Amino acid sequence: MDIAFYITAAVTLISTVMVITRHNPVHALLYLVISLLSLAMIFFLLGAAFAALLEIIIYAGAIMVLFIFVIMLLNLGEETAAQEKKWLKASVWTGPAIMAGILLFEFYYLISSSDAVLYNEPNIGPRPVALSLFREYLIGVELAAMLLMAAVVGAAHIGRHKKVVLHRFLKEKEMS
Repeated sequence: MDIAFYITAAVTLISTVMVITRHNPVHALLYLVISLLSLAMIFFLLGAAFAALLEIIIYAGAIMVLFIFVIMLLNLGEETAAQEKKWLKASVWTGPAIMAGILLFEFYYLISSSDAVLYNEPNIGPRPVALSLFREYLIGVELAAMLLMAAVVGAAHIGRHKKVVLHRFLKEKEMS
């Protein structure tokens, strides 16, 4: 199991570095999905299957849909069609596909091998996690929600297309 942890940790680090270094936001999102999936795999290897499931459902699922929606919202224009053709090239999805394949193979190996033993930690169900999130860690959960909302509003404000009016007489013609 130690080798599985190190492989997953390497995939996590490589994909996280790729998120930071990509210039295209869609490429960065693809690597971010891989980073979140590999982090869920680390949680699974440590015996926290419920935390791994939450990582996949909430972060790799719902938050990524939100990020993709914001990117789609900000990339309105004529250049979008040409940009989408670039995104469908094999060079865009080859790296994330290879890393996802490594994680899938590793997950299949861990599930299918009967001698793979997880750490002897007690299983924690959803009820204690929910109670701790809404009691002890309520401030952290609310701050994370506000931070995500501020990021979405900031991205929408930065990406807003402003109409440039050259002269006040041209403004009246455009409005009619």
